[in-house]
Amino acid sequence: MSFLVNVYAKCGNMEDARKVFDKMPRRNVVAWSTLLVGYVKNSQPKHAIHVFHEMLYSGSYPSNFALAIALNACTSLHSLKLGDQFHAYIIKYHIDYDTSIGNALCSLYSRSHKLKLALKAFRRIDEKNVISWTTAISACGDNGEAMKGLNLFVEMLSEGIQPNEFTLTSALSQCCEILYLELGTQVHSLCTKFGYDLNLRVRNSMLYLYLKCGCISEAQILFHGMDDLSLVSWNAMISGHAQMMELAKDNLSLCQSGNEALNLFSKLNRSGMKPDLFTLSSVLSVCSRLLVLEQGEQIHAQAIKTGFLADVVVSTSLINMYNKCGSIERASKAFLEMSTRTMISWTSMIAGFALHGRYQQALQLFEDMRLAGVRPNAVTFVGVLSACGHAGMASEALDYVEIMQKEYKIKPMMDHYTCLIDMFVRLGRLEDAFNLIKKMDFEPSEFIWSNLIEGCRSHGNLELGYQAAEQLLSLKPKDSETYLLLLNLYLSAGKFKDVSRVKEMMKEENVRKLKDWSWISIKDKVYSFEPNDKAHPESSLLYKSLEDLLAKAKNIGYEMLESVGINEEEEKILSPAVYHSEKLAITCGLEKLPYSSAVRVMKSTLMCRDCHNFIKYVSTLTGREIIVKDSKRLHKFVNGQCSCGDFGCFL
Repeated sequence: MSFLVNVYAKCGNMEDARKVFDKMPRRNVVAWSTLLVGYVKNSQPKHAIHVFHEMLYSGSYPSNFALAIALNACTSLHSLKLGDQFHAYIIKYHIDYDTSIGNALCSLYSRSHKLKLALKAFRRIDEKNVISWTTAISACGDNGEAMKGLNLFVEMLSEGIQPNEFTLTSALSQCCEILYLELGTQVHSLCTKFGYDLNLRVRNSMLYLYLKCGCISEAQILFHGMDDLSLVSWNAMISGHAQMMELAKDNLSLCQSGNEALNLFSKLNRSGMKPDLFTLSSVLSVCSRLLVLEQGEQIHAQAIKTGFLADVVVSTSLINMYNKCGSIERASKAFLEMSTRTMISWTSMIAGFALHGRYQQALQLFEDMRLAGVRPNAVTFVGVLSACGHAGMASEALDYVEIMQKEYKIKPMMDHYTCLIDMFVRLGRLEDAFNLIKKMDFEPSEFIWSNLIEGCRSHGNLELGYQAAEQLLSLKPKDSETYLLLLNLYLSAGKFKDVSRVKEMMKEENVRKLKDWSWISIKDKVYSFEPNDKAHPESSLLYKSLEDLLAKAKNIGYEMLESVGINEEEEKILSPAVYHSEKLAITCGLEKLPYSSAVRVMKSTLMCRDCHNFIKYVSTLTGREIIVKDSKRLHKFVNGQCSCGDFGCFL
């Protein structure tokens, strides 16, 4: 009859298992333990605890195994209070040295975020097996002590205990968490030594390690060598390339990583395997960074078809994608259609309205968020302050800072100060901007000083601009664009000694050459351009169209400006901006895209003032919406106006 109880339990039929158990004329500890295990394995831990109580009341004494199972039930219930009672029972009978009980106690305290108690329970085990070590190592990883877990792993090896696939997976995950590539590669070697290198779980962990540490080629070799790819493997590669976009030094390498992620997603769909919500959210984030709205729309349709659109993570990623691709109307529609809105959803939409220059809508949505009882975080206030700054609402911005500090106890961060300084600079209140910097608790970033330099130049206050320039130079920036901004400032003022000084610093700091590239995606094909690009197969047609646009723009008031450029010898010179890469990319889009489609261009560097000015005229002439994402911000041009308000960093 105990065997029958076991059969029903393993088949998931606990009702019949209990009926058989109740009809047993005699019940020994094996029968009680079998029923206990059945309830725990079938996710009914409350029933398991009830059975344990019945066993005690019946006069049966539990075995060590039964106590370990009862502790597992406490772990499933997340009941530390109940677990402590069991622990007291175990101490009373002096059996906490037992391996199965020690393992269960270690797991219970780990899940309850009591790592110290978990490791204490582990140390009390007399005969530690591989499960004991794995439980303790995993406990460290689960509680944010990866280094401690890896030290335990090394200790286990020195004790002569051979790890299993779960031990190796946990060790690899912890190497991944702290980016410990050197140890991770040694664990990889151990996986091969013990014959786990073909194990799917282990290989996926190795994939994540290499991707997280930026070793994309090693990850690709591992991925392409896998015979039995799981969805986890695909997701690891796609999210890995998405992460490489975050770490990209420029928009060019960002584009390469993003396109590889989209290619992998296409291969996943062709493989017959169905993407899950993690896949879709990763790919949507890629689309948002690449401004590829068409692919984003296809994924939107796929999310609807598969039912994943109801998931708040996917729907929030969709809002973010439409926002970043310049389609605020579709982002707003997706937001309104959400059945459940989280703080992240609200924040994403507020930031979207601010990004597109819809400042009143951003602030109204923030008030709606508060009325809905959703608590904003620091990032939400960045969106709110950005909206105030772009609208020139200085007093309102300062009121929101007060609300943030007093009502929500959020301490201002660098991003909040950046928004406020940007606002003061836009308003020409340069002294207020400098005074705010003095009140900051931390050193201003390169972005803040760059913004101040551009603002001082725009408002004609060169003396303050020079002060900001000296502060920026003291940071010894590595960014080529930062040095070009400084050269712009000094050249426009005729301060050639300072120009020479900046050039010398660039040589000393080994500042890399600035590569100006722009590209546009049209029907799954990417067209890329560099300045004065004559190598493009359709260059003659594009140049003719661009000349026509320039002539028409001049007729309605456009005047060409000069900007700082870089020639082959990397000397900085004043150069005409006729054929900068974004002009060619936009011309290509105007020629190849339907009239109703917006033109979306990615650029590897900052735009120059001339190109920004020219694109405003083009948007008026063509009646087209033109979106350019340069290295610092997104510019949306509609009817001669730009969402940046004609203020920002320009080369």
